[in-house]
Amino acid sequence: MELLIALGSALWLGILTSISPCPLATNIAAVSFLSKRIAHPFMVFLSGLAYTLGRMVAYAALGWIIISSLLSVPQVAQFLQKYMVKALGPLLIIAGLFLLEVLTIRLPGVALSQKHHNKLVESGAPGAFLLGLIFALAFCPVSAALFFGSLIPLALNSKAGTLLPFIYGIGTGLPVLAFAVAIALGFTSMSHWFNKVTKLEFYTRRITGVIFILVGLYYTGIYILRLF
Repeated sequence: MELLIALGSALWLGILTSISPCPLATNIAAVSFLSKRIAHPFMVFLSGLAYTLGRMVAYAALGWIIISSLLSVPQVAQFLQKYMVKALGPLLIIAGLFLLEVLTIRLPGVALSQKHHNKLVESGAPGAFLLGLIFALAFCPVSAALFFGSLIPLALNSKAGTLLPFIYGIGTGLPVLAFAVAIALGFTSMSHWFNKVTKLEFYTRRITGVIFILVGLYYTGIYILRLF
């Protein structure tokens, strides 16, 4: 049961990351741009799939590297086993405050010139894959809070461990793939769907933020304050 909750949480965090305003706008713009440069619907779908896989691989690989590196050092692993459960409460509270936009921070992005952007797009599926890989690393405050403040601590505190970043990567890819399929099938008016998803994200992110804070307070009360 605990494993299923961890896997489900990782999948949900990935989906929430993908539909957050900054990644969502980037994803739709990228897939729409790919569709304008390619005439055949199947190639549009193939490039969209490659872009999606690029994002998935970036998140999964980065998470796996961070978690494996931390757990491969005995002293660090012992420290995490002893203190991670105590740190989880405050980390969830901080992540929840970011999701509610109570806390904000400016993060340096991954810059890509228009010239290189066009070259990647024109190179077909391999270029679209690299485009997704690069754009995934351009973390926004919300996506950074979900990835570093929620997924990584969850993975370090779970038996699933390094499997969770891969599930998270799948979650980040599902909404993007849905937009790629829609564009390939000829649904050109994406602004309507963009507005609907943005409204949905507004509520789901705030609900998730409140849950994070409540769970964080519960963990803090149990493992730090010893209230229960």
